[in-house]
Amino acid sequence: MKTILITGAGAGIGRAVARRFLDEGWQVALMGRRVAALEETAGAAPALILPADVGDPAAVEAAFATLESEWGRLDVLFNNAGTSLPGRPIDEIAVEDWLRLCQTNITGMFLCARAAFGLMRRQAPQGGRIINNGSISADRPRPGSAPYTMSKHAVTGLTKTLVLDGRNFDIACGQIDIGNALTEMAAAFPKGVPQADGTIRAEPVMDVAHVADAVLHMAGLPLDVNIPFLTVMARDMPLYGRG
Repeated sequence: MKTILITGAGAGIGRAVARRFLDEGWQVALMGRRVAALEETAGAAPALILPADVGDPAAVEAAFATLESEWGRLDVLFNNAGTSLPGRPIDEIAVEDWLRLCQTNITGMFLCARAAFGLMRRQAPQGGRIINNGSISADRPRPGSAPYTMSKHAVTGLTKTLVLDGRNFDIACGQIDIGNALTEMAAAFPKGVPQADGTIRAEPVMDVAHVADAVLHMAGLPLDVNIPFLTVMARDMPLYGRG
């Protein structure tokens, strides 16, 4: 049975992806800060609950040690946990908020990828797949999104490096960039969000199930096949035309 660890599994995209993999019969590990939220994601399914803050090195190491002890191997990491800040000009962003975002979006991504890469490298048979949750914001940012956009550029750099570094160890790495999937974070989009021209306009959204389908497809590929970057988005969102 294939194994997957999903970070940020207590809500949103992480929860939707976790439930899809559980439905498909995978062994699923759920990582997040809130045990109750992880248990709600799992429902009656036999998921491995790993409470941890992805930005805490000791907590990440402990979670991966538990996973290795329980399962012996990891086939896929969906490196999903992330956070954002309200949109505002850079000089109005508190340094403390910037550091907090980076602890999750950059340090957390690094720590989980590092731990997964190490486990995949030493397990037998060697290899596995890391799927990072990036963002279309790294290519075409929204107004007032400097911290989030900068952090997602870092994720893209991580993905590109692991695509190369994983080759010697049968480790594949890819990234999914998601546009307007309907989760708690995107609830405001149909009501109206700031545009590059200064107006407020409603944007279309898509069912988050399509994201889960895409991650499942990426995860199911043989390790000699890779999708380095995949964008899935609500068709009519103003990504094209945004810059």
